[in-house]
Amino acid sequence: MNRTPLTALTTPVTRRTSLALATSLVGALALASCSDPGSETTTQSGPASWPSATDKLDGVELTFWAAQSSAKIPQNVVKAFQEATGAKVSIVTIPDPYEQGVQTKVATGDLPDLAMWQPTTSQLLSLGAKERLQPLDGAPWEAATDASVLGAGGTLEGKRYAAFVSAPSVMGVWYNKKVFEANGVTVPKSFEELLTTARSLKAKGVTPFYEMGGEWWASQWAVQVQLAEAAKDGLWERVNTNEDTFTGKDIQGAIDTYSAMIDEGLFNEDMKTGTFDEQAKALLDGKAAMAIQVTSLLSNMAAQTDAATLNATIGFFPVSAKGALATSIPDQTNAVVAFATGDERRQSAARQLLTYWLSEGYASFVKEQNTVSIISGVDTPDTVPTALVEANRTLASSVGSMQSLAIANPDLAKNLGDMIAGTKTAAQVGQETQTQFAQLAKAIGAKGF
Repeated sequence: MNRTPLTALTTPVTRRTSLALATSLVGALALASCSDPGSETTTQSGPASWPSATDKLDGVELTFWAAQSSAKIPQNVVKAFQEATGAKVSIVTIPDPYEQGVQTKVATGDLPDLAMWQPTTSQLLSLGAKERLQPLDGAPWEAATDASVLGAGGTLEGKRYAAFVSAPSVMGVWYNKKVFEANGVTVPKSFEELLTTARSLKAKGVTPFYEMGGEWWASQWAVQVQLAEAAKDGLWERVNTNEDTFTGKDIQGAIDTYSAMIDEGLFNEDMKTGTFDEQAKALLDGKAAMAIQVTSLLSNMAAQTDAATLNATIGFFPVSAKGALATSIPDQTNAVVAFATGDERRQSAARQLLTYWLSEGYASFVKEQNTVSIISGVDTPDTVPTALVEANRTLASSVGSMQSLAIANPDLAKNLGDMIAGTKTAAQVGQETQTQFAQLAKAIGAKGF
């Protein structure tokens, strides 16, 4: 069977990243005891220059940190960069949970030259980006990078600290085209229309949604897509300053709607034990019509079938409370940060590697990763699944997720998983998540907490 790989979107990535949020409270509190990333002042004035992609770097040695799930992503780029420049780059895999491990090392002064990193507000703050990372403003690849991708993250207070190497994931609805066609369903244009569609499918004996409650990390997507318009209207800025909360009308309202969907029976009967792999199979086989998920679901489905079947069977559409506004969520496979080590030669070489990756090496990279190009002048390979291209198009009008815009990430997904299991009520989910958020915000020195 000719299967199309999606190595840039490998199945375990979002699972691992989301599971890492379960340790975020402990990690953030531990890091806060060593430093206060929320209150650091900028000590880096920015790169003095951006070297050419293939300038000679004989004798320069760089260290590149990556997670177990992302360590292979830079391998071929690094190999080509070494051959072109004479530099030596060692890719070091940091054991899971990656984020917590990196934060602990960095807090004690153990810095690499580069690292794969989730380019969100909370994760950049967790590194103390303003003190520990090189600003990347004015990079030669900035103007060539898709503006919607750059807008999805990587900055703090107007300065860029992360370079995107691939498009961020998008939350939305992945659906079985054949099930929709057989039941006369058209693509819903809002969350209310989505619920109407789901009820219609249920009445015809079709399972509307598949939820993987046995691996609770994805439970948050059905809540977060409902918050897109509120996020665009400043929801997370208000939450960040304690002017709004997870028990407020927007977030608690979305949690309540999700709970009502469960009570109404709009999900699979085995929702409490359902897995990520089973979700992918159920959608491919038409045993469920839809799944509210992020882009990693597509890579799981791609691993279970061939490219032609995937393109003929699976589609994507964004949804939000009032319309079709997409929600973006970059993860650590999408971006790279360069550390301010104090060694200018290595710092310059790290910037050069980013330039090489996003210029000379980028065409080979997207072909190898079989993913959408984010650099102008580099075409997206014809082998990239149609649904991935469709999802990527929605980035232009997307809004950031909780992970992207909140200053800290509480265990919303875990608390929702408890709700699915029946051990928490919807109200308890909102209250406990707010309590966790306040603790995290206080730990990083956020004002208002």
